[in-house]
Amino acid sequence: MGYMTNLSSALRRRPFEVPVAETTQTESEKATKESGKESGEITEQDVSDSDAISVDAQPGIQKMEATTKTWTMKWLVAAYLLIWLITFVDAMQQGTTGSLTVYVTSSFSQHSLTATTSIVSSLIGGLIKLPLAKVIDIFGRPQGFFIMMWFMIFGLVMMAACKNVETYAAAQVFYWVGYNGVSYVCGIFIADTSALKNRAFAFAFINSPYIATVWIGGPLATAFLKSAGGFRWAFGTFAILTPVVCTPLFLVFWLNYRKAKRNGMIVKRESNRTAWESAKYYFIEFDVIGILLIAGGLALFLPFSLYSYQSKGWSSALVICMLVFGVVLLIGFGLYEKFVAPKTFIPFELLTDRTVLGACVLSASLFVSFYIWDSYFISFLQVVMGLNVTQTSYIANIYSIGSCFFSLIVGVLIRWTGRFKWLALGFGVPLTTLGVGLMIAFRQPDVNIGYIIMCQIFIAFSGGTLVICEQMAAMAATTHQYVAVVLALEAMFASVGGAIGSTVAGAIWTGVFPKKLGEYLPAESQGNLTTIYGSITEQMAYPMGSPTRDAINRAYGEAQKTMLIAATAVQVVSFVAVYFWRDIRVKDFKQVKGLVV
Repeated sequence: MGYMTNLSSALRRRPFEVPVAETTQTESEKATKESGKESGEITEQDVSDSDAISVDAQPGIQKMEATTKTWTMKWLVAAYLLIWLITFVDAMQQGTTGSLTVYVTSSFSQHSLTATTSIVSSLIGGLIKLPLAKVIDIFGRPQGFFIMMWFMIFGLVMMAACKNVETYAAAQVFYWVGYNGVSYVCGIFIADTSALKNRAFAFAFINSPYIATVWIGGPLATAFLKSAGGFRWAFGTFAILTPVVCTPLFLVFWLNYRKAKRNGMIVKRESNRTAWESAKYYFIEFDVIGILLIAGGLALFLPFSLYSYQSKGWSSALVICMLVFGVVLLIGFGLYEKFVAPKTFIPFELLTDRTVLGACVLSASLFVSFYIWDSYFISFLQVVMGLNVTQTSYIANIYSIGSCFFSLIVGVLIRWTGRFKWLALGFGVPLTTLGVGLMIAFRQPDVNIGYIIMCQIFIAFSGGTLVICEQMAAMAATTHQYVAVVLALEAMFASVGGAIGSTVAGAIWTGVFPKKLGEYLPAESQGNLTTIYGSITEQMAYPMGSPTRDAINRAYGEAQKTMLIAATAVQVVSFVAVYFWRDIRVKDFKQVKGLVV
């Protein structure tokens, strides 16, 4: 998750064309050489031209450039503080409601579906960012932000009122579409209003609320569970709080956009299209067919963890049909995008840049690995380690607090050195591989919890490094006009990776845990196997040290070991992805316009 100014040389070549020779030359240096001047000789006319609104950019980008050229430092500071506040509330909400998911599924006696509920929501939440990138580039950033806010509110209301796991899973889709959309547009705001050399620190600053909210989520979740309304009132509370904190940011950007429009900095474009022509134009512009093909294909193909719920397992007609149709739709998506689509859903020219592709692949591999080992981590801590909800939230959120804290240091290092590849390849990937690999031995019954905490700290520091570096890699390899697209593409890979990780975790869990549970349970508890398998509260009802609880813990350990071996193996892909990045120098870029950080 680099910009270029509106130079004639950039417009004459393909926007993502990469020179064959390795180079660390900055965009401004290349532009200067192309104009026939010595390095550093920039005239006042050059500065004036480079800071003008990009006439060939899409309307949403022009509106944002006009806004940054209109507002004052007070408005800029207000925007950053409001984005920080939104992130704070969202982080508090994640820490609270994330601890409640196992109780939602368990309340319907379907605890084993904990990972499955997030598969489709994670997938669609990521896919929505590509059409959303089009929305904010064509219509404007505030408009996209406002729409996504209401998706999040609707999802929270649905979760508060859900009567079964199916409704809860559907609510998760609406919620994650809105949540990912809001956080994505806020990220684009940051990219639009910060110089590339400072952007890593700006992203880290905006995510810093996680350092504080890690201490809030657990106690809040406990308080809601003990209240009369239970988990439902937790979702309802945040459904009320979300519009209160989001609306002011929308007004900041909307008011400054209106000011720029009154000052004549934005000229309205007349399309002269009929209603039918407009519908056809946007149908093609948003590549609706491509979106339906890839979303349908991945939604059918990924949830193969459901095989255990069919009487015939993998040979079930339903499972076979889902896999076959999923593969067919995915192949159809590739062929349609390559040979038929007038406007492609995924801009293939982006993927010809090894830095952009490498950033996307790293994003996917990190999320695959994370969701494999994290999907049943909260359950493990409560059942096997015997921790309460508050204690569990502290350990589960070590990643959030550690990664957000360390990303601030990474932002300073990138600002100081002007480079990011060395941090990812020499520190980030090796440390995350070590942290996940060590948990194969340490995430077992009767192992001191301190070893698990140590591994979480390793993964947190490496995660804070890699997330910032992958976003910087994607943005530094392209221009301002395409920053929304590359960040959406990177986020889509992350969400698909998360969906794959959740699917693999669910498949391992449903394939290993009940089988081992059946092997280890004492004879007197065999009749309760289905009940124990389906509910975390039932699992914790047996006292620590009893034969049944020991059997449950042992089965957990077997399933966790398999998950962690798979999660560690995925990190090989991360090494390869980062190795192929170009070593781009981000200092001295002139990429964004107007008053920026």
